Amino acid sequence: MPFPQSLPEFQRLFPDDLACMNYLSAIRWPDGFECGKCGAVAEPYRYSQRPGILRCSKCRRDSSITSGTAMERTRVPLSVWFWAAYLLTSQTPGMSAVQFQRQLGLKRYETAFQILHKLRAGMVRSNQDKIGGNSDDHVEVDEVFMGGKTRGKGSGNHNQVIVAGAVEVKWRKGDSKLNKRKSGRVAGRVRLSVVPDRSANSLCGFVKAAVKPSSLVVTDGWYAYRGIGMMGYQPVAIPANGDVEITEEHLPMIHLVFSNLKSWLLGIHHGVSNQHLQAYLNEFTFRFNRRFYPFSAFRSLLGIASGATSPTYEGLYSGEWQHPGLLIPK
Repeated sequence: MPFPQSLPEFQRLFPDDLACMNYLSAIRWPDGFECGKCGAVAEPYRYSQRPGILRCSKCRRDSSITSGTAMERTRVPLSVWFWAAYLLTSQTPGMSAVQFQRQLGLKRYETAFQILHKLRAGMVRSNQDKIGGNSDDHVEVDEVFMGGKTRGKGSGNHNQVIVAGAVEVKWRKGDSKLNKRKSGRVAGRVRLSVVPDRSANSLCGFVKAAVKPSSLVVTDGWYAYRGIGMMGYQPVAIPANGDVEITEEHLPMIHLVFSNLKSWLLGIHHGVSNQHLQAYLNEFTFRFNRRFYPFSAFRSLLGIASGATSPTYEGLYSGEWQHPGLLIPK
C-alpha cells in the first residue's frame, strides 16, 4: 500500500471519499473481502449509489466499510477522517482540537474534539504487549503528579492525578565508524497509565500490566514497589530521598519521559482535564513509541482502529466513556 510522504502526494492519493474507501477496504481485508456473518471470502457486490456498503455474494448480507472502526456511522466525510489521521500522525508534536478545527474548516469545535478522541481510542490495542524482557536492558518505573494550581481553592496544588510510567532502557553502541552518535542509554518503548493512588496494589498492579515478568525493574525507594520481587521481577530500588543527582544517575529516562509529557500537554493542548487525561497519555505513548517511524503511524492508526470501540458524543461529555488504558489488576 502506498503512503503519502507530503501534503501534495496525500491530496493526489486521496482526492475524494471513494479513494479513501478503497484504501480502507484494502487495509481491513488485504486478502479480499471477508463477510462478518458467514466468513466467505469473495468479491462483494457494490452499490453505485452507496459505495461504502458491500454485499456478501454468498449470504447477501450488507456490511459497511467503516463498521467496527472509529468512523462507524459518522456523518463527517471519510476524506476528513483521513486528513485527521494524517495530520495527527505526521505532525511530530501533534495538534490541538482548535488547530484541527481551523485546518480542516470544521464549523463546530465539538466535531473536531470528538474526531480526535475517536482516533485516540484507536491508538490502544486490546492485546497490547508488555515491555522489557530483554536480558541486556532494564525497565525504569516511577510515578508523577499531573496538574497544577487551581484558581479559587487557595494556595497549593489541587485535584492532581497520579500517572505511573515505565520505559525500556537500552544501551546504544557508538563504536561504528558509520554511527557517529555517542554511546549511552536510550529510551525504548514506554507505557503510561492513570492510577488511583500510590499504594502497593496500584503501582505493583501497573508493573504487572505493563512489564514482562523476569525483567530487571529499577524504581525509587517508595515502599509500594517492594512487592514486585514476589511477582517474578528483578527489583532494584534506589532510595533517592529527593536528591536530584541520584535520580539523574539511576532513573534518567523515566523522568525525561515525564518532562516531555508535561511540556507536550502544556505546549500543544495548554492543559487537559482529568477526565480525558488517559486519552492524551495514549496519544503520547503512541507518538513516543513510533517517533522513529512517524509516517508509518498513519497506516498503523487506521489498522489499529479497526475493531476498536470509540466514544459517542454523549459519552465524551457526560463522563460515562472510559478511555482505554492498561488493564491494571486489583
